Amino acid sequence: MLLENIHFLRKSLRFKRFFNAIKVYTSYFLSIILKKSIFWGFPPVVMIEPTNICNLKCPLCPSGNDTLKRPKGYMDISTFEKIIDEIKDRSFMVVLWNQGESFLNKDFLKMIKYASERGLFTLVSTNANIEIKAEEIIHSGLDSIIVSLDGATQETYNKYRINGDLSKVLKNVDNLVEAKKKLKSSKPIIRWQFLVMKHNEHEIDDMKKLADKHGVNNLELKTVQIYSKEDVHNFLPINPRYRRYKIQGDDFELKFGIKNRCRRIWTNAVVNWDGEVAICCFDKDVKFKIGNINETSLSKIWKNEFIQKIRNLILTNRKEIPICRNCGESVKLKIQEKKIS
Repeated sequence: MLLENIHFLRKSLRFKRFFNAIKVYTSYFLSIILKKSIFWGFPPVVMIEPTNICNLKCPLCPSGNDTLKRPKGYMDISTFEKIIDEIKDRSFMVVLWNQGESFLNKDFLKMIKYASERGLFTLVSTNANIEIKAEEIIHSGLDSIIVSLDGATQETYNKYRINGDLSKVLKNVDNLVEAKKKLKSSKPIIRWQFLVMKHNEHEIDDMKKLADKHGVNNLELKTVQIYSKEDVHNFLPINPRYRRYKIQGDDFELKFGIKNRCRRIWTNAVVNWDGEVAICCFDKDVKFKIGNINETSLSKIWKNEFIQKIRNLILTNRKEIPICRNCGESVKLKIQEKKIS
């Protein structure tokens, strides 16, 4: 990750952005001390959802298992540009996914290019089960790409990435690696992400060899998020090291408990495909309606009265909010990271 961090600073560090980040983090730490929400500045990181539609049927994903309740669709390029125009002077980075497969949006590469040309660090996550035009990705200015790959064999891979094709993913990765060499580009940094589950934990060593063979920059092992007692038996790894939960019979809870704080609701705004702003990426159906960027600015939404009430509740009794009880904030999600090249 050192290479990525260096590139991040070179590309996105500006005085206005740095000063804004200081204001945000100062207000966050003061809020923790005073147990009262204070917010200064503008979110340094903005997650933008190009679409909540996906081509796979992953059983623990609301998009894949069809439990997502909000309408499905694609963000319009004009909406995207409006967001970027507002955030470009104060935010460092745009995270270009939430629910869904971002590359399914026909304007996705244009979105990356628009954000990158304005000095924003661009981060993408993909299942890579679509046609990826490697050279066009590099020309877009994309900085970092996470490829979700949870099995070293097709049989194992398809147990979770249902309808997925491992050979297609590997071909896309190879094409991207070769295009970087051809165009003499160090970007995008390619990160393989392996969700460790019951059916694939035996392939971790094989995955390390596979990542090395295909020349990606990093391999990241990540714990899986579950939602029910059935998931404990079906997906949670046998090895406790690879779990983010402690188990008591059929019950499960986060290993390290839930602290009355959450950095994300100060620093990371989430804008969904239709302009609806969520309090965080764990509010998958936007149950907390705080505003829509088609009606008002993100700056006003991120400090309005309603979100301040939510922050105050988080500071005093975070367990009161259902989505917070299974949230990755303050939890070690990455088990291991291996630098490949």
